[in-house]
Amino acid sequence: MNDTGNLPKRPPDNDTISAGKIQAALNPLSNTLRRWFGLATGGAKQGWSGLGLPSKLLVLTLIFVMLAEVLIFLPSIANYRVNWLTERLTSARLAALAAEAAKPNIVPKMVKQELLDSAQVHAVAIKKNRIRKLVLPASTPVVVDANFDFREMSNDSTWNWLSRRIALIADALEVFTAPKGRVIRVYGQASTGLGKPPAMDEFVEIVLPEQPLRDAMLKFARNILILSIIISIIAAGLVYFALIRVLVQPMMDINKNMLAFSENPEDPSRVIVPSGRGDELGSAERELANMQNEMIGLLQQKNRLAQLGLAVSKINHDLRNMLASAQLISDRLATLKDPSVQRFAPKLIASLDRAINFCNDTLKFGKAQEAAPRREVFPIKNLIEEIGDSLDLPREDIGWTVDIDDAVQIDADRDHLFRVLNNICRNSAQALDSQSNEARGAITVSAKREALRTIILISDNGPGVPPKARERLFQAFHGGARKGGTGLGLAISAELVQAHGGKIELLDTDDGASFRIEIPDRGTY
Repeated sequence: MNDTGNLPKRPPDNDTISAGKIQAALNPLSNTLRRWFGLATGGAKQGWSGLGLPSKLLVLTLIFVMLAEVLIFLPSIANYRVNWLTERLTSARLAALAAEAAKPNIVPKMVKQELLDSAQVHAVAIKKNRIRKLVLPASTPVVVDANFDFREMSNDSTWNWLSRRIALIADALEVFTAPKGRVIRVYGQASTGLGKPPAMDEFVEIVLPEQPLRDAMLKFARNILILSIIISIIAAGLVYFALIRVLVQPMMDINKNMLAFSENPEDPSRVIVPSGRGDELGSAERELANMQNEMIGLLQQKNRLAQLGLAVSKINHDLRNMLASAQLISDRLATLKDPSVQRFAPKLIASLDRAINFCNDTLKFGKAQEAAPRREVFPIKNLIEEIGDSLDLPREDIGWTVDIDDAVQIDADRDHLFRVLNNICRNSAQALDSQSNEARGAITVSAKREALRTIILISDNGPGVPPKARERLFQAFHGGARKGGTGLGLAISAELVQAHGGKIELLDTDDGASFRIEIPDRGTY
């Protein structure tokens, strides 16, 4: 007959912890965190946006470090509770062995109580060989408020293991929220301390007050809290100063430089000096320096254009008057009957008319675009020959070849096309004049029809276009290949060709320079 004494009836051997129990234990913690987070976010929304980057970094570092400490604390407090109760089970097992060593009913009541007090329990029972025996009964009747089973449980899956960990954490938190004076029952396969492990069907059952466990856990939690605060302060400080040094301070320097540069973007001394870092911040510094240098160059170019426009506007009026006087004289020359005068007078008059129109349109390049072309269909060969006459080609040192059939026509604005071809042919003649060798230069102009477009090719055997000038050949003040050149001629030519819906490009050649101009007919682009 088993001696059960004053030990309350135990629950089934496999005391499983339900999801409802876990949720009930976690509810106080979740409600506290939810209430704290709501207050923190609600009160900080207005002030958070006003914080500087270092302050935000410090706050976030402290929050994340403390969160990490909380995640470490929860398993730690659960393990502490398990170890504390396991020690009670071991002490109770040893006390039970001492009681069993004596003959039945010979152990004095005072000795039994002393054994219970040394194990810090109310009662001890042992199950062995399918027989449960109350070895050390409670001196007075006790009521058990909760049961916990520490015997081997199946951990055959990750989910089971995780559920067991969560249940242990929930039980540990429940110790802090449980009412004082609670009595608990614990089952476990405690070690005897004699080097012999207990059998699988043997376990120790103890009933004990939870208050000593609560006091020990509070002391442990206090020590962990103090240690966590120290670790958090040290870790947060190290992380904060490391991030300030590595990330935040360089970003603040970049921001400070951008603000200073925006105050006077024409001052080269305000361009950021890259630190030479090899990471993304170093790359951002280098790209920012490049952008600032390019902006300074663009501003200088704008100033140069403004000064050029002011200078041109000052001389434009007087130059037009001079050309008008020359035009009057050329009109009078046209009345002379000399054959040479009759031959060259019309060309001189046409050149003067074109020069006057150029003066009137001098500032058009500074506008958004040239005037729309007034297109007509005309033979292109006559226009090319007129350009040759205006450039005094051919010469003794420069050959001039026009390889164009008389029937080839083009649909374009005559004045615009004259300016385009005249700029390119003039550049070729100037390039040939600058050659130091004694070889005779040559300029060849050819044109042909392809489908509904006219293709014009202008080639020379000069020194060619330098690689540096090729990069921005058709940009004003950048594409000049000749010393002292501005590059305006090619920029204007490209703009006029694009106004016709065509394109102009520099071909790759082994000798000299070769430009290809494509002008489509109206309605084909």
